Formats: sequence, C-alpha cells, structure tokens
Amino acid sequence: MFLLSTIVFPFSMSKVSDSSKKWLDFARVKAVDFFQRYYMPRWMVFGFDNLVIFITFILAYLLRFNFVLADFEPGLAVYHALVALAVYAGFGLIFRSFSGLIRHTTLTDISLVFVVTTLSSVVLLFLSLISRLLDLPLVLTIPYSIILIHYGLVTVLLFFIRVLVKILFMFATSDMKDKKKVLIYGAGEMGFIVKRVVLSDPQSGFTVAGFLDLNKRLQGKKINGLPVYNPKILSSQFLIKNRIDTLIIAIKDISPKRKSEIIRTAMDFGLEILETPAVDKWLNGQLQLRQLQKVKLTDLLGRDTIKLNMDNIGKGLNQKTILVTGAAGSIGSEIVRQLARFSTRKAILVDQAETPMFHLNNELKERYSNLQFKLLLADVTNAEKMELIFQEYKPEVVFHAAAYKHVPLMEENPHEALRINVGGTKIITELSVRFGVEKFVMISTDKSVNPSSIMGASKRICEMIVQSEAQKPGIKTQFVITRFGNVLGSNGSVIPLFTKQIAEGGPVTVTHPEITRYFMTIPEACELVLEAGFMGKGGEIFVFDMGQPIKIVDIASQMIKLSGFVPEKEIQIVFTGLRPGEKLYEELLSNKENTLPTHHPKIKIAQVEQLNYPVISMRIDDLLNRLYTLSDQQVIEFFKENVPEFQSTNGSYIRK
Repeated sequence: MFLLSTIVFPFSMSKVSDSSKKWLDFARVKAVDFFQRYYMPRWMVFGFDNLVIFITFILAYLLRFNFVLADFEPGLAVYHALVALAVYAGFGLIFRSFSGLIRHTTLTDISLVFVVTTLSSVVLLFLSLISRLLDLPLVLTIPYSIILIHYGLVTVLLFFIRVLVKILFMFATSDMKDKKKVLIYGAGEMGFIVKRVVLSDPQSGFTVAGFLDLNKRLQGKKINGLPVYNPKILSSQFLIKNRIDTLIIAIKDISPKRKSEIIRTAMDFGLEILETPAVDKWLNGQLQLRQLQKVKLTDLLGRDTIKLNMDNIGKGLNQKTILVTGAAGSIGSEIVRQLARFSTRKAILVDQAETPMFHLNNELKERYSNLQFKLLLADVTNAEKMELIFQEYKPEVVFHAAAYKHVPLMEENPHEALRINVGGTKIITELSVRFGVEKFVMISTDKSVNPSSIMGASKRICEMIVQSEAQKPGIKTQFVITRFGNVLGSNGSVIPLFTKQIAEGGPVTVTHPEITRYFMTIPEACELVLEAGFMGKGGEIFVFDMGQPIKIVDIASQMIKLSGFVPEKEIQIVFTGLRPGEKLYEELLSNKENTLPTHHPKIKIAQVEQLNYPVISMRIDDLLNRLYTLSDQQVIEFFKENVPEFQSTNGSYIRK
C-alpha cells in the first residue's frame, strides 16, 4: 500500500503537459466530489466482497482447466462456488473484514482480509478431505487445486481493490489546498495513531512531515515512509526548509515538566502546538481529528501532580455531611468535584448565584452521579437562612469559599466587601461553633498579607475572626485557614480576559510591565485545600507553595503565542497602569510571619502573631447594623483601625 503510494505521488507534474494537467485537475475535482458525496454502506461492501469471491472461484475453475468448458461440469462448479461463498461469507461476518472505510484502508483492515481468506481456504480444504474420506456428495468434494488457486486470486484481488481505492482517494484529495506540515512528537503507538487519524481525513488541512522522538533506536529510521528525527534537530533553518507549521504532542505518559519544555521550545519557534487527549477521553475508544486540541497555559507551569494523603482525607470525609459555601464559584465548584472522589454522606452546596448553580447542578448530575448533593440558593449574610440550613442538614465539615474577590470592584464598593466577606464569614463561623461542626476550612488569599486593597483587608479580618474563634477555650470545632495566590482560569481572572481580547484581535491589556503574581491551577489549589484541611488541628494558617511568581506580561505573551499569533506584531500588548488597590507584587507572608514545615512539601504553616480579638466581633456587628448609614471613608477607617498593616494604594482612601 505505502509502496504504491510512494510510486504514484512523487510523479513530477512538471513533466506533464498543460492539457494533461487540466485533465488531471478535472478528474481530481470529480473524484473529490464523488468521495465527499458518497460512502459505500457496509452491507454493500460485504455484498461486493462476496461477488468477488464467487467470480474468482469460477475463474479458478477456468484457469485450472485452461478455459476448456468441456473438461469440467459447469453446474458442479457453480455449486462448489456457492459452498465456498458460504464459508467465506461466514468468516467475513465473524471478523467483519468489510466494516472499515475502504478509502481509509489500514494495515489492520488488510490483515482482517488475509485472516478471512486464509481460514476460509483451510476450512474448505478440510471439508473436501472429509468429503473424500466419508464419500460425501460431490458438491462438497472441491478439488484441492481449485481451492488453492481461488485462495491466491481472491486474496490478491481483495487487497488490490482496497489499496487502489485508497490510492485514488489520496490522489483525488491531494494538492487541493495548501496543507500545514505537521511534526508528531512521539513515534510510539499513540504517535502512529495520530498520524493515521491526520492522514485519513483529507479535510484536516494537515499533512505529516515526520516524527520527533528521544528514542535513539528510532532516530534516523522511517515509520511508514516518514522519518524519525531527534528533537534536537529543531531549529529555525530546519523548520523553514521543511515548511513545518504545527507540532502535535502524542506521548502517552509524559511528565508535566517535560511537556512544559516541549511546549516552550515549540513556542520559541512560533509553531502551532496541539496535544492528544488521554485515551480514556477518546470518543467510543477511537481518536478523532477534532479531539486534537491546543495546549493550555496551565501546561506551561510544568508542575508535577500533587500527591495527596488520600487515607487521611478520606477518613476526614467518610460518611460526613459537607457544607460548601460559594459552591458555584471557581474554587467552591472544584472543591465539590474533589469531594466526589470520596465517600461523603452528602454535600450541601450553597451559593446565591442562580445561573452558575444551574450549570453546576447539570455538571454534577452528568459527571458525578455518585455524589449525593443538595443545591441551595442562599446568601451567607442572611443569618436566619443560614441557621435554617445548619439546623436541617447538620454539616460536620464546612468549606467556606463564599467571598467577593475582585480588587477594583471592592475598591468601588467597600460596604459590600465588609457585608459579604466579613459579615458572611462571621455568621458561618459562629454557626459552625453553635452546631458543633467538626472541621471548618476557610479559603483565604495572599492579598490578605500586608493588604493594599479593600478586598485584601476584608480577607485579613476574616482570618482574624476565624483565629479568634479557634483561640476561645472549650471550642471543639477545628478552624483552619488556607492562604494561596491566584488560580489560573478562575472566573474574572486575567486568563479569560486575555482569551477574550486575543479572540477579538487585541490589544491585550496589562496594568504594569513589572506586575507579578503567584499562580496555581484550580485543581492544584483545591487538592491542597483538602490536604491542609485534614492535617490541621485547629487555628493554623496554611500557606501553599505557589512556585515562582510570574510576570503578567509574560502570561499575555505566552497566551498570544499559544493562540498562533506573534506578540507586538499581530496582537499588541498595552499597559494601562495599576488599578486602585493593586500591588506590583503579592506576598504569602507578612514581615512578622515565618513558616513551619508539614509532612506535605507544598504546604507550610504560617507562624502568625497570636492576638486576642475580644472587641472586633462587637465592632463588626455594630458596623453591619448601620452599614448603609456610613460613608465609604468610614468603612475604610474601620479596615485601617483593625488591620494596622493595611496601606491602601487607592488615592481616594489614603490618609492626608
């Protein structure tokens, strides 16, 4: 098959006359139109194969007797042909040698044909032998020579027809349009599957130029006529010479670090990068071209998979009723997904956002049918409603993720930062104590450290409230605070914003060329929340290892490249200036804090100054009772008085 294709297609068009070229183009167009309009049904392929089997059997008789009809009985020959047809048809149905699309014939399809013809011939020989030994009717006594002649004829003919159709299809669909040349990273089984899928679809817009593989035994050789290169061969000169446009990563088990290195190398050369999904995500066990997807920004982090203490977490969640506030948000919803891995009794999911809760409900029903859950539309600042929820469901573990988190919006709405973040946390914390919750885990942020924004200051007070409850004598609830930075792809973060701006052709807006942030993927963060939640004994603030801070402008540039554009040439990056309350750098610890290690390398305990907050609860209640009679400045003064390290960068709120 591949030998035939290499003979046909390198045929130099420069040696063909203009009239021949026009005829070939016309024939190709007609053939493409035919192939696009019609697919031969499986029953028709089965019928065609049986017709070939019958005709070649008669031909075998004619060849055996030198086309002299008088030397054999035509009627008996027809009977023998029908017996042979029945045997061949039976094995054809068993092995389904007719089920593959002929235009996309593979080695597997050819092998099935060979198996069917070989087994059928063996059975016919055995049947003919038994017929002779038992003196059965002549209709079952087929000459051995005819069986063997027929075996050779039918095998070659069925092979030839399939290969011919494939070659005609390849000829018809080649050179119809400029196709992107692809290198496949990985010359193993998955790489071969990707190659077959890419080449089997003429409308894919791709053609495979070769493989890249670290296996030295494969380098320099060819797989199905395609060369295998050492990845070190990648250079601008090589890519330009071979007109390579795209790299497809097709490695079954690849470490995040190695994957990140491959992506970064390809990005530096301006290649489009696609990846092959995991085998368990293939449709009906078959890879389809449309499943090849662009790599994600998270792949560039290159961080190893987090190893969790599943026994400890499982023990903490086993047959427990779990309450998750802010359940429809980025962090809350991922915590819910993580809970589905464990044997919880029931998950009580609380959020006031109707549409996100609707989508969460659909997702959980479709993908996490093992999770018993109840969705409740409720505001965490509504003390009466929350008390009803605690009374009815009696949660044993609480994950408190409900909060307003957007820095610029909270600068414009300080009353809401106080009402939702502080007031909501106070209500949920006090109810957890009253109703004997075993474990309370609060989701905090690095913006609470030396805060420069209303949002950060509000979250620091939330930490104070939780710590204050944890320090009270006789408290049985274990209070834990988890503090981490930005999560990639969360609602309203820079990633969705940049994606939208790139899709619109730019510009991509970044506040400052030096602004940096710590980043973690949503699953990473939530897995560590679970781990920290069940290693804490109460009162700790757990700080996550977020890796190295990343410049936002670098993220913008990488996203532009991953989208197939050139930064500053095709899509501009524009700096808009720091927003009110925004810092250039975030911190995970204040100057007064150090850390202690835990058994998990990515989780540390912040040694926070032990303070007593006997008055803060009364102050919060007083402010909440008359919240909307206060001015913005009065709310800001509350934050400044109770969070001494709060230094606002919002010009409107700085003391004069």
